Amino acid sequence: MKDILRHPDRSIAAKLIIATGLLIFVVSFIFWFATLKKQKSDIMSIALKYGSSFVEFAKQSTKHSMLTNQRDETQRVLETLSTPEGVQKTEIYNHSGEIVFGSKKESLGKSVDKSTIVCSGCHLETEGDAALRPVMQTWSVYKDETDSTSLRIIRQINNEKDCYTASCHVHPKEQQILGFVEANLSLALLDEALFKQGLALTAYVIVFVFAVSLFLGIINYKIVTNPVQKLAQGMGKVAGGDFDQAVAVNSVDEIGVLASTFNSMIKDLKAAGEQREKWTQTLEDEIAKKTEEIKKTQAGLVQTEKLASLGRMAAGVAHEINNPLTGVVTFAHLLKQRCEPGSDDAEDLDVIIEQAERCAKIIKNLLTFARATPAEKGHINVNNVVTRTMQLVKNQEKFHNVKFHLDLDDGPFISNGDGTQFQQICLNMFLNAADAMKLRGDITVKSHQVEEDSKPFVEIVFADTGSGIKEEDMAKLFEPFFTTKPVDKGTGLGLSITHGIVKHLGGNIRIESTLGKGTSFFVRLPLTELTHE
Repeated sequence: MKDILRHPDRSIAAKLIIATGLLIFVVSFIFWFATLKKQKSDIMSIALKYGSSFVEFAKQSTKHSMLTNQRDETQRVLETLSTPEGVQKTEIYNHSGEIVFGSKKESLGKSVDKSTIVCSGCHLETEGDAALRPVMQTWSVYKDETDSTSLRIIRQINNEKDCYTASCHVHPKEQQILGFVEANLSLALLDEALFKQGLALTAYVIVFVFAVSLFLGIINYKIVTNPVQKLAQGMGKVAGGDFDQAVAVNSVDEIGVLASTFNSMIKDLKAAGEQREKWTQTLEDEIAKKTEEIKKTQAGLVQTEKLASLGRMAAGVAHEINNPLTGVVTFAHLLKQRCEPGSDDAEDLDVIIEQAERCAKIIKNLLTFARATPAEKGHINVNNVVTRTMQLVKNQEKFHNVKFHLDLDDGPFISNGDGTQFQQICLNMFLNAADAMKLRGDITVKSHQVEEDSKPFVEIVFADTGSGIKEEDMAKLFEPFFTTKPVDKGTGLGLSITHGIVKHLGGNIRIESTLGKGTSFFVRLPLTELTHE
């Protein structure tokens, strides 16, 4: 609280108290001023009402004596009317301003003061034959010699029928106004009452402003300042590294929500700090793990190089075997010509020729696939490449217990790229499917046209009936050297190479798999305009 009083510019509560106090002061001052004005106006209206009644009473009291020209009686009545407290004087003067009757005898025969409302109430100018005002002013307020407020009220005496028809009357009928009755009334009592009411109202307003400001200050301190100070202290401790600090604000308003959010933030920061410490503690383990992975990757690279060398050697061996097989087939045909048709020797030679040609066909397909040629852009007939690759692998021992099912839509489906690379995609799909099915099951290959981003694509589906892929392994299938096979059964490069070739051809690949039921690979390649010709 001392900081609020010392540095109000740094405190929200101080600013609220000052702003609210100023608002209350201004509103209270306006109320005080308007109330005083209203009281003064009301009291003046009452005084004017009773003053007008007094003047009318004086007119009626002197009417008879003036009609009968009893001047002494008229003078006596005015003197009597001026005896009550508060009545300063009562006078009757003619139209020329000469005082004819009055409560003060020393004023008789004198002229009225032309600067007062006696003359200015009717005439625009007090000198000469001035024009009359549109509306006659019949009263005014002034300060008397005791500095008290006095009320001067004037009423005109009209020339009535009783006046101009009387035998004693000297005024002609054409003269409308015979004179005026004036009464001066003291408002000293009303001044005193107004003064006392003003003091009381001022005291009430001061007490009200002080009390409301005090209560607002207490409320602001309880609702705003104290919770904000707690928040500031909590933030200071958190900034110093103390994450066990919680702000105890139990309200449900905006400040309570802010405190709750702050406490939640502290918990999150504490959890993040603990997590960071855990990461620091396990950093060496992670480094060791990554080092081991790098070693495995290096071993995989060595194994891949061995397989590549073995592939080149196998291609050379196949080429060397192909020549003797050609000789075997040739001499088998020559021997068959020497045998009688339908004999046992001829049938045995047919078996030799059939098996030798089968071996030659397998070796020819292997040489066709293994031949290293530069990648050349051209038109790929997707259905033809799929069919040729299937014929390449179906006669191999690995696929003897595998059934192939082709469901290729009528094409042609033509895509731009290297046919050898697309053949490698198909071969990788078949090899992976056979391994997943443990060399026994069904492989289904489908092709059809689809639309993607308003562009035509051919989609080739390779589906197997293998064991499926685990959910946690799906995201890592296309990573180099990632494999679920034993170390001596795979290198983990097949799907990675397949993914790279598909992307190079401008397509994409996705996987759907169910454990125990099988896996489907969806390969999409963009079609060329030749497809629609």
